Amino acid sequence: MFTGIVEELGTITAIEGGDDGLQLQIDAPALAPLSAIGDSINVSGCCLTIVGIHGTGLAFEAVPETLRRTALGGLGVGATVNLEDALRAGEPYGGHIVQGHVDGVGELAERRTEGIGLWLRFTAPEHVQRYLIEKGSVTVAGVSLTIAELHEDGFAVAIVPHTMQVTTFGALAVGDPVNLEADMIARYVERLLAASQAAR
Repeated sequence: MFTGIVEELGTITAIEGGDDGLQLQIDAPALAPLSAIGDSINVSGCCLTIVGIHGTGLAFEAVPETLRRTALGGLGVGATVNLEDALRAGEPYGGHIVQGHVDGVGELAERRTEGIGLWLRFTAPEHVQRYLIEKGSVTVAGVSLTIAELHEDGFAVAIVPHTMQVTTFGALAVGDPVNLEADMIARYVERLLAASQAAR
């Protein structure tokens, strides 16, 4: 489990494989010394398992299912990714419950400066949009964000300067794809209500 608070910006240093699966090498100087093979890391919204550690580099594998459901397959060498270590007992809980299970891929539709911050509008697939509410939580590229506005085809968020500096949002361009994860609680509520209605 994660909280959507990015701990480090990593850089992809090597990619091997294709549609049948990829191995990603990511330079992560801060997290690598604290990591072990088998640990889970949130990589721009995707929960991946460390399969190798080489100095400051972490190796991950992405199977076809992951490539079909996420934007990972479109990343190239030199790309920057948001990284977060799995939450450990007793650590501060700063964002919201994030599983690292991508629900869908959206894209940045609008980007504009607003005062000292940044206004970003994203598209979202209908099956993700149904779980979003204004002032509710959403995970975008592994980052826990508060929804500022809902739109017919997506949502908008307001980004503070600190978030721009410590995540990939500072360099995100219109048209770039992003991994989206809806609030898990909303999905559970829907399932429980459906079961309750079916039992009547």
